[in-house]
Amino acid sequence: MIAKAEVPDERELILRVDKVSKSYRRFDHQPFLLRNLALRLVGRAPKPKELWPLRDVCFDIRRGETVGLVGINGSGKSTLLRLIAGAAFPNAGHIAVRGRVAPLLALGAGFQPDMTGRECIEINATALGLDAREIEERLPAIVAFADLGSFLETPMRYYSSGMTARLGFSVAVHTDPDLLLVDEVLAVGDHAFQEKCIGRIEELRRAGTTLLFVSHDAGMVRRLCDRVLWLRSGELVADGDPATTLAAYEAGA
Repeated sequence: MIAKAEVPDERELILRVDKVSKSYRRFDHQPFLLRNLALRLVGRAPKPKELWPLRDVCFDIRRGETVGLVGINGSGKSTLLRLIAGAAFPNAGHIAVRGRVAPLLALGAGFQPDMTGRECIEINATALGLDAREIEERLPAIVAFADLGSFLETPMRYYSSGMTARLGFSVAVHTDPDLLLVDEVLAVGDHAFQEKCIGRIEELRRAGTTLLFVSHDAGMVRRLCDRVLWLRSGELVADGDPATTLAAYEAGA
């Protein structure tokens, strides 16, 4: 494990992940079929296996940090972000977040196909903590960034995947979050959209927003992050500067 340098940091603590573990039950059969329910009643059903995507993960993030999170597929990155966002709960340990969290975990998640773009903005912005006055004030900026044109009053079912992604990103980054969670969303959309997203993320960094950023693109992590966490098989094996941590990760150390 790469040791993190012990440098005093007086900045406000935004996130604490303390000995967090998460497990899921994995069935090798269909548990709710009538035959399998009957087997459960007589104690003959196969027991589910336990899958632990995270084990005893600990780290702190302070205000203004941009922290990268790397690891191969299945290492627990998305599970960790879901726990921090409150979309799931750990089986052990504790997560404490200070301030407003804006999760960019799946762009457009929660958008309803029969609702208009405006209605989806209002609902998602409310879920992210904005009141009616704040939504009204920020609506023009959200629409302009998403480049919706005349589609604001159109049902979402007529939006392309790119339009949905742009709108999901735009809502989240216009909520003035204290902590922004970014999970591979910059791989969505065309190059122009990606650069626009990166530009907005850099603006948020300069404004002091704290970011936790997941990506398989090491160049992007180097560009945006000043610290990197490396997850391997659900365990935190490194927490350090981008150059050292990414070199170890890419070497498979």
